[in-house]
Amino acid sequence: MSSVKYMILVLFVAAVNSLLAQNNAITVTGKIVEEINEEPVPFATVLIRDSESNENITGTTSDEEGKFILQAASSKFSLEISFIGFENMIVSEFAIEGGEAKLGVIRLKKINTVLDEVELRAEKSSTEFKLDRRVFNVGKDLSSTGMGALELLNNVPSVNVSIEGEVSLRGSSGVQILIDGKPSIIADDPANTLSSITAEMIERIEVITNPSAKYDAEGTSGILNIVLKKDDKTGMNGSVTINTGIPDNHSIGFSLNRRTEKFNLFTQLGVGYRSLPRENENSNQDLVNNTTVNSTGTEYRNENFYNIILGSDYYINELNVITLSGNYAYEIEDQPSETNFSYFDSSGDLVSSWIREETTEATNPKWQFDLQFKREFEDSEDHLLLFSTQGRFFGKDQASEFEVTPTEGDLEFNDQQTETEFQQAEYIFKLDYTKPFSERITMELGSQYFISDVGNDYTVRNLIDGEWVTDPNLTNNFEFDQKVFGVYGTFAYEGDVWGFKGGLRLENTDLQTFLTDTEERNSQYYTDLFPSAHISYKLSDVTSFQLGYSSRIYRPRLWDLNPFFNIRNDFVIRKGNPYLQPEYTDSFELTSILVFEKISLNAGVYYIYTTDVIERVTTFEDNVSITTPENVGTNQRIGFEANFKYSPIKWFTLNGDFNYGYFKRLGEFEDQSFDFTGDQWTSRLTGKFKLPAQFELEIISNHRSSFQNIQSEISSVTFADLGLRKKISKGKLVLNFSIRDIFASRNREIMTSGDDFYVYSNSLRGRFVTLGLSYGFGKGEAMTYSGRRR
Repeated sequence: MSSVKYMILVLFVAAVNSLLAQNNAITVTGKIVEEINEEPVPFATVLIRDSESNENITGTTSDEEGKFILQAASSKFSLEISFIGFENMIVSEFAIEGGEAKLGVIRLKKINTVLDEVELRAEKSSTEFKLDRRVFNVGKDLSSTGMGALELLNNVPSVNVSIEGEVSLRGSSGVQILIDGKPSIIADDPANTLSSITAEMIERIEVITNPSAKYDAEGTSGILNIVLKKDDKTGMNGSVTINTGIPDNHSIGFSLNRRTEKFNLFTQLGVGYRSLPRENENSNQDLVNNTTVNSTGTEYRNENFYNIILGSDYYINELNVITLSGNYAYEIEDQPSETNFSYFDSSGDLVSSWIREETTEATNPKWQFDLQFKREFEDSEDHLLLFSTQGRFFGKDQASEFEVTPTEGDLEFNDQQTETEFQQAEYIFKLDYTKPFSERITMELGSQYFISDVGNDYTVRNLIDGEWVTDPNLTNNFEFDQKVFGVYGTFAYEGDVWGFKGGLRLENTDLQTFLTDTEERNSQYYTDLFPSAHISYKLSDVTSFQLGYSSRIYRPRLWDLNPFFNIRNDFVIRKGNPYLQPEYTDSFELTSILVFEKISLNAGVYYIYTTDVIERVTTFEDNVSITTPENVGTNQRIGFEANFKYSPIKWFTLNGDFNYGYFKRLGEFEDQSFDFTGDQWTSRLTGKFKLPAQFELEIISNHRSSFQNIQSEISSVTFADLGLRKKISKGKLVLNFSIRDIFASRNREIMTSGDDFYVYSNSLRGRFVTLGLSYGFGKGEAMTYSGRRR
C-alpha cells in the first residue's frame, strides 16, 4: 500500500481521538413509530423547545428507521414531535442519566381523516444525503413510466448511461452496480441484462462515490446500489399495471404482498413483448490507400419476456429473521437486421455494394436465489449479525445467420452462421457483524467470498461451395474462473456536529482464463489493501460538510477478456483481451450540503487518480477496424459537482445537476504516445409541476458535452424526456404517460482516428412513447411496471 494511503489512515485515526472527546451537552435519543402497528415513522419533525420561553432551540428529523438523535444545551426543555397525518405529541417528562435522555419508543397516533398513502410517498424528497452516500428516491419520477432499471439510472444525479448502455459516474466508467447491496449477474452486463428489473420494482438508488471498506473494492468510479421494494405493510397489499407503447412495449405486471405476525410473503409477476430498434451508420477510411467502406442499417431486438419473483421473511422470534427469495426470468429474442454496404476506391468511385441481412434467435434463462439470516441482540436494535448467500445464473443459447446479397460490382462475401452457448454462474457468501458501543460509536466487521464460473462456446461457419465450413480462426471456447476473498473492518463515530467513519479492506483475487481449442491460459493472482475514510461536520442546522477518501479496483469483466466477438458487421469488430490487468484508483472528495426552507444545495470538488487505465484501442487493416481494451498509462481527474432542489411554490419544484471534470492522460502503447488533456461536463434540469385535477407533469432536459479519449472524440448530445400522471380515487388508480427522447436527438457519434485511418460511427435509438395504467389495492401503491430494456 502506498505511503499516501498510510498517511491518510494516520490522519483519520488522529481525528477520531479528538472527536470522541466532545460530549458536553445532553444527548436526546428516541425512535418514532405508529401507535397501531409499531411501524417506524421516517422524516418526522423533532423540535426541542425551551421549557420557560417555549422558543425553538434546535431540531432534526427521524431517519428511515424512525430514529433520531440531537443535543440540548440544558435540562430545561421539552420535545414536540409531528408528522403529516398524525397527531402532534409533546414529551416533557423524561429522565436524564449520565448526560443522556433516552426517550425510547415514541408512538404517534394517526388522525382519523383518511389519508392518501401514495400522496405521502410523493412528498418525500427525491434526493437525501447520508454520511457516505446520496439516496435517489425513485417514486417521484413521472417519466419513469415504462422504464427499465438502466433508463432509470440515467435520471439519477451524477450518473450517465450512453445509448450503448455504458454506465458512467461523474464522467468515468468502471462503476460497480449492486442489487440490494450485493453484486448481481443481472448487473454484470447492464446493457443486456438489467431489463430483468423494472421501474415499479425499485425503491431507491444509492450513489456511493467514495464507498467505505464495508463494500467490495470493485468499481473505480464508485458504486450504484439499486434497492428493490419489499412491501411490509400488514395485511394483503398489491398492485396491477398494464403498459403499452411505441415502438412495441406491451406488458402486464402484478405485485402482491401478505404480512402476518410470523411471515411476510411477497411476489411479483411480469410478462410482455418489446421491440428495440436502433439505426446505425459507420464509415471506415483507409488514409494510405484512400479507400472507404460505408454502412447504414437498422437492427432490432424483439423480445418476449417472462419474470417472476417470490420470497418470504420468516420471523422466528423478535430477534431472529430468515429471508429466502428467488427470481426467474426467461426471454425469447428475435434480432432481425439489414445493413447496406458500399465500397469506394481512391478516386471516390463506387466499386461494389451489397446488403447483409441478419436473422438471430436466442433464448435467455436467468435465475437467482438469496438466503439471509439476521440475528439481532437485545442490547441495541443496531447490534446485528447477518449471514447471506446468493447464487445466480445467466444463460444464452443463440443462433445467427448472415446472408449477403450483391447489388453492384463483383466483390464476393460468404454467407455466415454463428452459434453461441453461454453460461455464467456466480455464488457469494457473506458474514457481517455490526456492534454499536453507544448511540454514537459503531464497529463493523465482515468477510465475503465470491466465485464466478463462465463458459462461452462460440462457433463461426462460412458457406463455401454450398457447404458450411467452420472457421477455426473465429471459433473457440472461452472459460473464465474468478475467486475473490475479502475481509473488512470499519469504525464510525456520529455526533451532532462531527461524524467519522474509517475502515480497511483486504481482498485476494485468483483469476484463470482458458481458451480450450488453442489451449491458451492466463493466470492472475494478487492481494490488495483498500482503506477508506469519511468525515462530516455540521456547521449549523442548514450547512454541513463531508470529506471522503477511498481506494478502489476495477477488475476486467468477462467481455473485456473474451477475445471472440459478434460478426454482425465484418468491418467494425470489437473483441476482448485475456491479458488485461485491473485498474486501481484513489478518490478524494469534499462536499457541502446546504438546506434552507425552499432550496437545498449539494456542491463539491473531487480528485481521482487512476493507474493502469483501461482504454479501447483501435487498429486498422484492410478497411476493418478492430477495437480491443488495453492498459494505457494513468489518468488524473479534477472536478466540480453541484446538485440543487428549489421549491419556490407548492405546485412547482426544480431540480438541477451539474458536473465538470478536467483530466490529464499520460500513457504509451506500442511506442505511440497517448498523452493529452481534456475536459467534459454534463447537466440535467428537471421541472416538476402539480396541476389541477390531480395531474402532475415532469420535464427533464439533459446535456453532455463532447469529450476526448486516447483516439476518439465523442460528440455532445442534448435530449429531453416528459412524463404526465393523473391520479384517480386518491391515488389508488394512476394513469401514466411518458415520452423519452422527445426530439429523437439522443445519439452517440464517435470519430476515431490514427495515422493511417479514420472511423466514423453514429447510433440512434429514437423516440419512445409509453402509456400505463396502475391500480393499487389494500395498502399497496399504484406504481408502474415495464420490461423496458433501456
